[in-house]
Amino acid sequence: MKNTPFTEKHKALGAKMAEFAGYDMPISYTGINDEHAAVRNNAGLFDVSHMGEFILKGDNALELIQRVTTNDASKLTSGKAQYSCMPNESGGIVDDIIVYCIEENKTYMIVVNASNTDKDWNWISRFNTNNVEMHNISEKTCLLAIQGPNATKILQPLTPIDIINLKYYTFEKGTFAGVENVLVSATGYTGSGGVEIYFEDKDDNADKIWNAIFEIGKPQGLKPIGLGARDTLRLEMGYCLYGNDIDDTTTPLEGGLAWITKFTKNFTAKEILERQKAEGVSRKLIGFEMIDKGISRHGYEIDDENGNKIGEVTSGTQSPSLGKAIGLGYVSKDYSAIGSIIYIKVREKNLQAKVVKLPFVR
Repeated sequence: MKNTPFTEKHKALGAKMAEFAGYDMPISYTGINDEHAAVRNNAGLFDVSHMGEFILKGDNALELIQRVTTNDASKLTSGKAQYSCMPNESGGIVDDIIVYCIEENKTYMIVVNASNTDKDWNWISRFNTNNVEMHNISEKTCLLAIQGPNATKILQPLTPIDIINLKYYTFEKGTFAGVENVLVSATGYTGSGGVEIYFEDKDDNADKIWNAIFEIGKPQGLKPIGLGARDTLRLEMGYCLYGNDIDDTTTPLEGGLAWITKFTKNFTAKEILERQKAEGVSRKLIGFEMIDKGISRHGYEIDDENGNKIGEVTSGTQSPSLGKAIGLGYVSKDYSAIGSIIYIKVREKNLQAKVVKLPFVR
């Protein structure tokens, strides 16, 4: 297993560790519910240094990004970021990504899921026919996500960047905790606000930034957060997890990502997705709340009132914020309307659930 620059710090803090995407990662420290509440109500820090980062440079960098992604990256100006996805040739999703515009029409950073780093690199490289300069900086890049309603207020004394007023999906580069060339981005996958900080793993940058954050943050209740709470937080917001809710067999239109699928440009599988949009999808990703007592899990069958299979659960948990069981899953479009009653097969029993509007937590 690989380590991040913070692995020993997690262990020293007593984190429960497990393999994730080939890395030894913290699952929880004080418990998922406690960590979840810390982020929703105050602030928490996630080590997400396992994520992949690519730099694309040159006169044809934007053209390459436009060709391999569904969203319209030409709308990006320097200092702005964009959620997007890369479709494969049959319209399925290679990965969901964030595109950062470092220098308009010249330099971009693409952040990819950890488990897909090699796959994504090979996929983009396959379409790089116009000599775009590509650099895989994943191994030397640290990424910490400090999330929660008080995150920016806690961190502001560590940087001259005005992070309190940093607009959603924008970023700035500057000094953070005495470290230069840190990219501070108003992004994250919790729905509770905050920032993500990218910096190079060299000298003692990792120690310097980690220690500075906890020195200023611990007295204000900032806590380290594991991947367990990261999952419950993103699920409450209805955010997709690659490999669970979206993958190479699900299209953006099926997965609720039509809003990042722009047909005003050419991209891989555009014609397939245009046809799917015109004809309508046969299945849709929906959010549901359990009515009967029980918790759904990935892979559980979804049935209609007569016990006929109509879909499958992709993510499920007990929501710490709501105190009820929630989930995501694909169902036949006839059962996708808000308020539809569906049945989740839990231990061979069909438990009633209701399709609800996303996000679960507002």
